[in-house]
Amino acid sequence: MSAAPATPSHPMSDFSALIAKAIDPAMSRQEREGVYKLVREAVLRLQERDGLDPADHRAAFRRHLVEETIRDIESDVARFESLRKLDEAFAAQAKEHKAQSSGRR
Repeated sequence: MSAAPATPSHPMSDFSALIAKAIDPAMSRQEREGVYKLVREAVLRLQERDGLDPADHRAAFRRHLVEETIRDIESDVARFESLRKLDEAFAAQAKEHKAQSSGRR
């Protein structure tokens, strides 16, 4: 019995995954903006290669998807940073509580 054929992936979803892999939450906003700039330039080059006029609705849709992906990634980075700060605060609180508990004995 042969395996089912792989479902072809959408090029823009592959592109979005690539953007997400290029970003590390530890990067500064400036470093992330550098990655996003390269992505935007790559999309423009792809559109030129495909012969898409910048006014073409497909080109606008591609740009929209890239910007949406960037917003999603920035949201994920902010969520990651918030959770990291909460973890640090919880650890400090637990440490303080333990110190107070051991001081009472």
